[in-house]
Parts: sequence; C-alpha cells; structure tokens
Amino acid sequence: MSDGGAEAEAVRAWVDVHPPADEQRGEGAVELLRRAGLDARRPGHGTRDDPGVLLFAAADDALTARLARLAGGGLHRVLAVALTRSALDGSGPWPLLRAGASDVLAWDASATPAEDVVRRLRRWSAVDRLVASPLVADNLVGAGATWQLLLREIVETAVFSDASVLVTGESGTGKELVARLVHAIDPRRGGEQLVLLDCTTIVPSLAGSEFFGHEKGAFTGALASRDGAFALADRGTLFLDEVGELPPELQAELLRVVQEGTYKRVGGNTWRTTGFRLICATNRDLLAVDGDRRFRPDLYHRIAAWTCRLPSLRERTEDILPLARHFLREERQDDGPSSTAEDFDPAVQRFLTERHYPGNIRELRQLVGRMARRHVGSGPIGAGDVPPGERPTGTAPDASATADGWPDPAFQRSIRRALASGICLKEIGVRARETAVDLALQEADGNLQDAARALGVTDRALQLRRRASGTGPTDGVRED
Repeated sequence: MSDGGAEAEAVRAWVDVHPPADEQRGEGAVELLRRAGLDARRPGHGTRDDPGVLLFAAADDALTARLARLAGGGLHRVLAVALTRSALDGSGPWPLLRAGASDVLAWDASATPAEDVVRRLRRWSAVDRLVASPLVADNLVGAGATWQLLLREIVETAVFSDASVLVTGESGTGKELVARLVHAIDPRRGGEQLVLLDCTTIVPSLAGSEFFGHEKGAFTGALASRDGAFALADRGTLFLDEVGELPPELQAELLRVVQEGTYKRVGGNTWRTTGFRLICATNRDLLAVDGDRRFRPDLYHRIAAWTCRLPSLRERTEDILPLARHFLREERQDDGPSSTAEDFDPAVQRFLTERHYPGNIRELRQLVGRMARRHVGSGPIGAGDVPPGERPTGTAPDASATADGWPDPAFQRSIRRALASGICLKEIGVRARETAVDLALQEADGNLQDAARALGVTDRALQLRRRASGTGPTDGVRED
C-alpha cells in the first residue's frame, strides 16, 4: 500500500553531512533529494520531532557518537546514508544501528537513491502520525523510548503488512490491547470482525466446534448449524489468547487452516474457505519443552511471521506515572463529577514509581482504581488514599545509594535482569565499563581527552581499554 500519501507530497526532514569538511561532496545528493520531494532543512531549522538524513563519507567513532546524540536512543528518526558503499567497509552498518540510526543506506547501491530515501521518510511519517493519533496514544499509553519504539513496530506491521503476529510478554502487559489495535488500524481488516478466543477456556470436547463450527446433528445438543471462529473471522482478524494451551490435535488443524485457508465444519463434508489475519498471544516460551507439552515448531513459524514482546512494567518505569494518570482520568469519567482528583501528590508519585507490580499494567490499573474510590475532595490523590495493605512498610533510605541518588532503581533493575539471565559478575563488569566508555565518548562528541576526564582515567588508559575491549580503532576519535 502507499507509504503515507501521494508521491508528489513533500516530506520534511533535516539534512546534514558528516564530517562538515565533506559538505560540498554532499551538495549533489541534497539537490537530488529536493527534486525527489524532500523539504530539506538544516539541522535546528525544524522541530525536534522532524526526521533527519545524515550523509557521511566515513563510518568512524565520531559519526557513531554524533548519531547517538541526534537519535536519542532511536526515539528521533535518523537515516544514515553512506555517500559510497566503501564508507561501510569494516564493521558495516551495525554500529550505526546500535548508535540509534533508524536505517542505513549506501547512496551508490541503488539506481534511485534519492527516491529510496524519500520513500523511507514518507513511511516513517505515516507511522509516526498514527502513533501520535488518539487511537493509539489513548489506548497504549506511554511516552518512554522503549514503548514508543515498540509502538512504531506494531503500527508499521499492522498497516504495511499482512503478517501473522505473535505477541509475547508477562500477564497484564496489554497483549489483547495490541491485538485490538492491530485489527483497528489494518486497512485490509479493520472494517471486518475481530474474533477473540481464549485457549485456556475452550472445553476440549467442544474445541472443534469453537474453531470449525458444526452442522446440525453433528453431536448431541447440536440442534442447529453454527459458524465457528474460522468462519466468523473471514476477511477480519482472529485473536487466539494463550495459544500455547492448544492441544496437539488442534495445533495440527490450525496449521492446515493457516497454510491452506480451508476447513470443514464438524459433521460436514464440504470444504469451506476463509482468510483472516492471525494474531496469537502467549506468556510462555512456545519452543521450550515443558514436560509432555510441546508446541509444534512448524505452527510456531507460521504464527510468528512477526513477533512482538511486550515489556513488563519494571522495564518501562518511566511510563508508570503517565499510565497512572490515564487510569485516574478513566476513573473520573466512570464515577462522574463526584470524583475530581486530577493527579497524585509527590509522596504518592514516589510510592507508585518505586512499587513492584507483578501483575504489570493490570495491577497498576487496579491500584489506581482503589485509590480513586477512597479519595474525597478536589485535591490530588494523597497518601491517605493508598489502601492500608498497599502502604510501604520501610522508611529507612537505601544505604547503598549515594547522596545524588545513584545507583538508582533503574540501575539495580538492569543488574537484576542480568543476573536472572545467567550473566556472571565478570561479564556484567565488562559490559558496564564498555557502556560507560561509549556514553562518555558520545557526551564528549568523540573527544578522547574530554571523555577520559569524565571517566577519571588518562587518555592513554582510555585508548588501551578501547583496544583491549575490541571496540575498534581510535581513528575518528578526536584527541584535541
């Protein structure tokens, strides 16, 4: 389908050349971009949300550091374009993507490079408009980089592909909301029916009827013919929640329908056709063998054409307060004018952000609901509105925290995830040092002396550490 409007429509982006000494070399490319429909601007002459095109002649450390600053962890779109393919010799595009580039192209790898760049920018513009729309922003709330990047993937997959989707994640992370959103914005399916089946609630003896439907008299109690999920979802979307609970025989039948688009009703002899987008959800690893339970690998690869792992709430703590305020607004709408609280006082905000949520977003919603129902008056939700059983029991500060609040809870959560993944102390230390060096160089705009000063080491020690860690040569890192 179209990538966001008529081909003649101009798309706005900033364009720059790295290093600045090669600006004249990039002028021809900039002119071709303008002819292809790009409203090209200098960096800083647009809005913070405008995407950017960074033309470069050499992929060095200074370029990586600059990309990291411009991209902001990938939240700001930057298309890195090598003026020649040879500029990507060596480690290739991967360091640039890790630094935050949204995509990497080589100008001379295409017969129509300017058009390719503009098409990508149009696609991004269309996706970002949808991500910012009330349909998305009011249903999948979150402003953190982790969540926004995931929303972009969800929207792009829903609008620009017909792929089957497998949504994974812990209970309470919003898997059904994602399925509903994919269906709603899919231009091929949104006008048709969304059929939801919870595989944990299907009675084994009636499972065939639930999926395939049945003919009158097919079994005791079948007093009339009935359509199943495959028929109801035709031209629409079928969402199978907790798909890992499907028994093996139904997995084989589902595979046939997904592959061939045909099925028979229970008790029937007529082959019927169906076509739907399949979205499945699970909170477990489908490829892991759990006792006698095993999910068919061939079915897995059919339903997982695109996979989407929803982060737990502890992985997106920056979204806790926006989510809590969203749920509070919903409570006000449900309760009418008697509920007037608009926010939480500072003590409650700290309580919400420091609390653990094993039930993830669902648990946060329930907690906000309980506080809102206890609240009286027009002021913010206060400590007294927190149910007694939810109130924190300890008041002593964390003795391991320094005066400026570091290490903070986010740092501790990162270490906890590493330990849970089986990463040893030595590896944690190596990764922490490498990350500190990379961030110091980014903050210092590639200046080795400034980075060494921030890290509290000598220039020579920093050079040796980078070489020993295998982060590449120091070419391109400024030592002035």
